[in-house]
Amino acid sequence: MPVKIMATEQRITAFLEGEIDHHSAPEIRNEIDDAIQMYKPKVLKLDYSDVTFMDSSGVGLVMGRYRALTPFGGKIIVSNLSYSVYKIMKLAGIEKIAKISQREEK
Repeated sequence: MPVKIMATEQRITAFLEGEIDHHSAPEIRNEIDDAIQMYKPKVLKLDYSDVTFMDSSGVGLVMGRYRALTPFGGKIIVSNLSYSVYKIMKLAGIEKIAKISQREEK
């Protein structure tokens, strides 16, 4: 499965893995949306540490989850982005709806 969900009080963290494209995005979206409906979190953190590739489907994933959280007053954090994914998110203007942070390169 390309996503692992960890839910705590008022917070869901989704650890994304592998490629995020039009083939994998629907499954990821469904898993996260199910958790949002169940827990109604104040914060959704999308951890991109193990993402190896992302196309525009990854941007759509963030935008759609933003819309899903809006009724609960929730916020999104998109973390551990590789440099290339960080550039895509910045160009798409995601920082207007979510806090984004680049992965610390070793």
